[in-house]
Amino acid sequence: MDVAVIGAGPAGLVAALRASELGARTALVTRGEVGGMAANDGPIPVRAFARAARLLREARQLDKFGISVSPPILDYPRLLERMREVVHDVCEHALRREDLKAAGVTIHEHSGTAHFVDAHTLETESGLRLQADKIIVSAGGTSRRLPVPGFELTGTHSDAWSLAAVPSSMIVVGAGATGVQVASIFQAFGCQVHLFQAGARILTTEDEDVSAVVVTAFRAAGMVVRENFGTIELFEKTASGVRMVFSKDGVRDSVEAALAVVAIGWVADTAGLNLPAAGVATNARGYIQVDDYLQTSVPNIFAAGDITGRLMLVPQAVHDGFVSATNAVRGRSMTLGQQVSPIGSFTEPEYAQVGLTEEKARATHEVVVAVVRFDETARTIIDDRTIGFCKLIVDRATGKILGCHVVGERAVEITQVVAIAIAGGMGVDSLARVPLSFPTYAGIVARAAYRAAQQIYPEFRGQDVLAEK
Repeated sequence: MDVAVIGAGPAGLVAALRASELGARTALVTRGEVGGMAANDGPIPVRAFARAARLLREARQLDKFGISVSPPILDYPRLLERMREVVHDVCEHALRREDLKAAGVTIHEHSGTAHFVDAHTLETESGLRLQADKIIVSAGGTSRRLPVPGFELTGTHSDAWSLAAVPSSMIVVGAGATGVQVASIFQAFGCQVHLFQAGARILTTEDEDVSAVVVTAFRAAGMVVRENFGTIELFEKTASGVRMVFSKDGVRDSVEAALAVVAIGWVADTAGLNLPAAGVATNARGYIQVDDYLQTSVPNIFAAGDITGRLMLVPQAVHDGFVSATNAVRGRSMTLGQQVSPIGSFTEPEYAQVGLTEEKARATHEVVVAVVRFDETARTIIDDRTIGFCKLIVDRATGKILGCHVVGERAVEITQVVAIAIAGGMGVDSLARVPLSFPTYAGIVARAAYRAAQQIYPEFRGQDVLAEK
């Protein structure tokens, strides 16, 4: 075998397809089914659940548009059935299974955990043994454990998506992207959620203004949010679920719920790989160490996706797969390069970003900031989705767009427009002149661009934009 790929998530799928298309005899080995975490308990099922939450919310708005219906009722077993249908259809039609077969990739599903025997040999729990000239490790990640007594009583985000029924209450520890999605979706489903964040604010990697709007919306929806709550001492079983005991400044407190979900980070899933047998080095954080070519410390072994600890997102994993396979087959010919990486989450409200936060931009640039609130744009008013804003951050000297932060309806889609502008090297003046359709959510970007351009370029001053364009 020329190339063996471990893991069939986004990175592994693309790596296997790319290697085979370049003429390498390629095998793809996966512990479970093709698709990995992204398909089975990541973005795809999350988006299916988020869609249900959105439909519930929109059904409750129908009376504002003159439509009378009975109050919506969630049939959770039917939703689970729909989620399984979505995952199955995506795995069958959208994850390149047929492309892999057509390209000649040998797929080994349900092989169990693969491990290195040496730098060229793999064995799996199912008894499969493979030898390959080059190996690409894309085994993904796993939830970080919390080192406190009673941790075994808690669940992960994966457990949350596989519940048989909506619990009456839920503790969610960790208010990063994964934690807030779990919290937001189950709050919409009627669960009383208690969201705990050890830091000073939820969504610490987002712009501060985004965090502020999201936490306000969460609380308005009835969610209990505890920021800077202190330290967890233990979890203990109760008659109806689990209790979390925590303390701050010597004062103990506790909260009880039917279920506790811990979402405090994502670590490399290297436990069963036996990396020392191949000589593959990891860094101080436990991720596989790679260079700009995604080559590990062993020349014939490459790594891609979450297991490298870079931006642990599907688009970046896809890019990693392409780069790693290209270099595995052709030699060190392609580097990762500088990527524009839009990031978003399907909470209620949605939030998204690309580029620098305002705080980071001000640390290295003289900037102008333009904000368009969702209560002043036509489409958001029409749709009665007026919570949120779009913020553009621009370098005053060059007009270069440094960042965009959106919170509110369709935030993730809006941010893609700015990501394309940044990737294309478009200045804010050029973006302001694009006649985006009216009234649209994407059109909000044009108004923000005009407001930024007015602060930099004389020819824009004195103009006023009455609509999204």
